[in-house]
Amino acid sequence: MTTLDEEPGRGAGRGTRLPRQARRKQLLGAAQEVFVAQGYHAAAMDDIAERAGVSKPVLYQHFPGKLELYLALLDQHADRLVEAVREALQSTTDNRSRVEASITAYFDFVDGDGTGEGAFRLVFESDLMSEPAVRQRVDRMTQDCVQAIAATIAHDTGFREEEAVLLSVGLSGIAEVGARWWLAGEGRLSKERAVELMVGLAWRGISGAPLHS
Repeated sequence: MTTLDEEPGRGAGRGTRLPRQARRKQLLGAAQEVFVAQGYHAAAMDDIAERAGVSKPVLYQHFPGKLELYLALLDQHADRLVEAVREALQSTTDNRSRVEASITAYFDFVDGDGTGEGAFRLVFESDLMSEPAVRQRVDRMTQDCVQAIAATIAHDTGFREEEAVLLSVGLSGIAEVGARWWLAGEGRLSKERAVELMVGLAWRGISGAPLHS
């Protein structure tokens, strides 16, 4: 049986019964807007409840505090990036196309791509990086992306595992920093051209790797 949340009718958007998962999604969307606009420290649970059109008791039914709400958002977006990188690597057996798909995954992530405006800031530019739980999640996301790329490099080349990991760190670093730099340019360079440049840089380096026969 589907569990429904009900908020007494108080203002626009209230008085609506929603399945628990739908309410959770609504609350996370509202929280993302507030966190991106105000930053973690300036955001308040009152602001998030108001943005979602619910009372604070309803918000607290789903998330016991602001940190738990933030961590749920962080998990959601970090998982999305890791999955996008893995899908990119599995999308083809052509290694240049893999490089292009992987770099594109990072650019799509910072560009929104269904994650909502500024979602990447929750992952890469959080004002809460000193919080161990946040740092742990970001580090785990980075490690998962690096390991996925390294496994592909090690499989297709003659490099040892530690060599493949180092190359993977370089490739993912090019993708992440390049994507964030491009976004900060506010449209002075198209995404397609930016990806093309980053792919060219990365491929000229990694294409010289010895392939397994």
